[in-house]
Amino acid sequence: MADDGSTTAARRATMRDVADRAAVSKSLVSLAFSSPGSVSPERLARILDAADALGFRPNRVARSLNGARDDFVGILVADSRNPVLAEVVDAARVSLASGGRLGLMTSAVLPNGSSRPRLDLDAVAMLGDLQPSGLIVVGSVPTMDRVVQVMGAARIVIASARPGRLAGAATVRGDDEVGIRLVVDHLVDIGHRRIGHVGGAGGRVATGRAEAFRAAVHEHGLDGGPDGGLVAESDFSEAAGYRAALELLDRDEPPTAITAVNDLAAIGVTAAVRQRGLTGSVAVTGYDNTYLAALGAVDLTSVDPDNAAIGRRAAELLLSEENPGEVLIAPTLRIRSSSVPRG
Repeated sequence: MADDGSTTAARRATMRDVADRAAVSKSLVSLAFSSPGSVSPERLARILDAADALGFRPNRVARSLNGARDDFVGILVADSRNPVLAEVVDAARVSLASGGRLGLMTSAVLPNGSSRPRLDLDAVAMLGDLQPSGLIVVGSVPTMDRVVQVMGAARIVIASARPGRLAGAATVRGDDEVGIRLVVDHLVDIGHRRIGHVGGAGGRVATGRAEAFRAAVHEHGLDGGPDGGLVAESDFSEAAGYRAALELLDRDEPPTAITAVNDLAAIGVTAAVRQRGLTGSVAVTGYDNTYLAALGAVDLTSVDPDNAAIGRRAAELLLSEENPGEVLIAPTLRIRSSSVPRG
């Protein structure tokens, strides 16, 4: 059988195969993939054509372990099932790819069925062993100090989280204070004066949104203020939103509108409103503008934090090595039928 220069299916093409086909040295092939600008255009084209014909792909793991890691970025996501974080990750990967970087994602936590997530140290350590040039952390990851320790000198950018004080790490997130103010302003504009909030539990994001709610209702001179307000504790789950909403609705003077820490909690609020026979009388709003909000049966007014912009900006910061500290992305409000006017 004639030899067409291709490798058999039983053997993966090697750098030596590419070198032989392109009539160059193996070291030049290595240089072409690690630093293409260092190779003349004519020889680079021959090498890339040979690699394409042979189906050759460089071993990124081997290159990373040898220290040639500039094209590899780790992405550590707090919850791979969260649609909000998935949007951030997708946008970041597209931006990294356009900058010539490979974004390799892994989940940061073990799904243990508990309300207190646990860092997956094995997964984080394996990502660190690959020596990425940088790391994008998406969402609120527990024991962030361990992540920093494992990643060594890798540059870190945090997206869609409030990590607190983390030396050397830039942060990109939606401006929750503006987002909550948009919601409260909208509800006041359509006649509501007793506005409640379910949230405040589950981490810094929930705490920040609850504080922003108290400040917003105080600005309008409504019930509560910086140290009070109609707030019932809830985390980001549907069940917690349901329980918190029942607490508010069963008060002597219940709210006529309820804002939720996120869309999933808002679904729980909607169920509580329906159970109390108040559908069409109590306005409900969410946060994050996930696909749930746009479902016809839900039609939830929700704050859109622009997750795609957050992901793109995080990737841009990692690629540029710029560190502006904290970057806030301006949100918008998507008004739907759930925010019924006060009758």
